[in-house]
Amino acid sequence: MRASLKEKILEVCDRKISEKGPGVGLSFYAFFANRNDDPDLLMEAAEWWIRTCKFDHFEKAVKIRAMVEEMD
Repeated sequence: MRASLKEKILEVCDRKISEKGPGVGLSFYAFFANRNDDPDLLMEAAEWWIRTCKFDHFEKAVKIRAMVEEMD
C-alpha cells in the first residue's frame, strides 16, 4: 500500500474516532471524496479492503487504524 493511502486512512480514522467515538464504523469509501478523482487509489484501497483483508462493508475505525499503523 502506498504511503499516501496509509496517511489518508490514518487521518480519516483519527477524525472519525474523534468525532463519533471508538465504536464508529466505516467503509473504504470513507477515504475518498464523493467524486472519483483518483480511480487507481480507490482500486488499491478496495483491493486491500475486500480481497486482502476480507472485511465486511463496515469495520471499526480503531481496527482499521491499528492494522494500517502496524504495516511496514
